[in-house]
Amino acid sequence: MAARDHIERRPTMAMQVAQRVADDIREGHYPTGSKLPSEAQMERMFQIGKATVRAAMAELQRMGLTQTQQGKGTIVLGPGGRVPPVGVDRSIQRTTKGSWVLPEATEAEPPAVCRTTLDGPPASFLDQQDHDAISVDRMLRDTETGTRMAHRTFIPLATAAEVPSLAEKPDAPLSDLYQQLADAGHALEAAEHVTARIPFPDEQTALGMRDAGPLLVSYRVISDAKSGRPLLCEELRAPAATCRLTFPLPPTKAPTKRATTRRRAASE
Repeated sequence: MAARDHIERRPTMAMQVAQRVADDIREGHYPTGSKLPSEAQMERMFQIGKATVRAAMAELQRMGLTQTQQGKGTIVLGPGGRVPPVGVDRSIQRTTKGSWVLPEATEAEPPAVCRTTLDGPPASFLDQQDHDAISVDRMLRDTETGTRMAHRTFIPLATAAEVPSLAEKPDAPLSDLYQQLADAGHALEAAEHVTARIPFPDEQTALGMRDAGPLLVSYRVISDAKSGRPLLCEELRAPAATCRLTFPLPPTKAPTKRATTRRRAASE
């Protein structure tokens, strides 16, 4: 019997498109965490139909190179098929002219202002258990990945009474709130307290989290450096799987040996 000739099937158009995009990803044309062109852009780029584009996108996901998120587009994954974390800059800077500069954040919706009674960690950090405060809620969004983060500012009424401009526009940018406190004579210092917990169901829904854990929770307390009195508190909630908080750590002066010896002797 004559040997049967080998017939090589030509890859489908969807497979050819997927392979082309996969090569571009591996060569760095689409870096980890970036978004691929939209379906409409792919149609124009390769002169193909919508069904072919969707089949190619499905193949890229099967390869473990991308992840399509509803309303966010198709994200290029990192090694191991993981969505790269969003870097959340938590730095505070002050210019030579004395103005405050904070990292810019994109707000997904207008801020909501209300009056609240302090409890839990914010009350503890502010030393204002069961006292009234103004709270400002913001929903932040990373423009590249669509990752959502919830930010809340607590302004105790005691602080607002001392600096009335805070109560007039509590939803002003945070840098403006810092400036108003500084203009009122406060030498500001900040302390950040970071913890983690399982999100509540409403938090999971609001932040678009696919599973229930964990949630990064960071509390920033702005205090008067001279008296040590807390003035306001900020709370940031972010999905730990997709966010990474970044803090600059300026070196501080180590205690002198003599001071350390005195403290040890006092404790004895």
